[in-house]
Amino acid sequence: MTALGSTTRRDWQPVLTYSLIAVNVIAFAFSAKASGSIEHNMYSTEVAKLALSEYATATGRWWTAVTSGFLHFGPIHLLVNMFTLYVFGRNIEQALGRARFGAIYALSLLGGSAAVLWFGLENTVTVGASGAIFGLIGAELILFLRMKMDPTSLLVLIGVNVVASFTLSGISWLGHAGGFVAGAAVTAGIVYAPELLPRDKRTRGRVEAVGWSCVGVIAAVLVAAIAIRFGTYPRAQVYPLG
Repeated sequence: MTALGSTTRRDWQPVLTYSLIAVNVIAFAFSAKASGSIEHNMYSTEVAKLALSEYATATGRWWTAVTSGFLHFGPIHLLVNMFTLYVFGRNIEQALGRARFGAIYALSLLGGSAAVLWFGLENTVTVGASGAIFGLIGAELILFLRMKMDPTSLLVLIGVNVVASFTLSGISWLGHAGGFVAGAAVTAGIVYAPELLPRDKRTRGRVEAVGWSCVGVIAAVLVAAIAIRFGTYPRAQVYPLG
């Protein structure tokens, strides 16, 4: 068992990390087939309707808050994100276990979508696993702090990505920021909230209950934020795709 409560075996494999990579690759293959191009795989009405956009929000396509997190603009975008998911996903899945890792990934994805929906929706089409992946980076930072490890190298990486998010074109810094905050918040709830319990009452069951309660609260806030945005966004100010 790790110091953070997950169980490890000699034959342990990051199954969920590999599964998420597979889903992203399958989604990319679908988009490439639908558009007839690997490089310009988003140039299809069928695929574009799964992306997070002003049109999708105005027409109530709430599922794009999720599906957009599995689409990518071209193979380079996919490869960069999948490599990062491979690096950070394995670490967090092993440290916290598959269920908690899955919760962090899912809520980071929703956090990125919520940030885009509320603060950067107009005249944009947003896709990519970056929000979820930045959530994993935020989670890794929290784990470094919890384990009292030196976070310098990770902070440098975060700094480089922040600069890139603001200086390179075509990058949704809001998606990155929303995912990072959500991932860090969920992980902090999992690893720090149980410490509020009296030491003599920190049984495994109670520790997990407190951690999952924090996950549930954050999930409810993010789902509500996305639902409210989809429910209140003006319906008549955009035109349909193609």
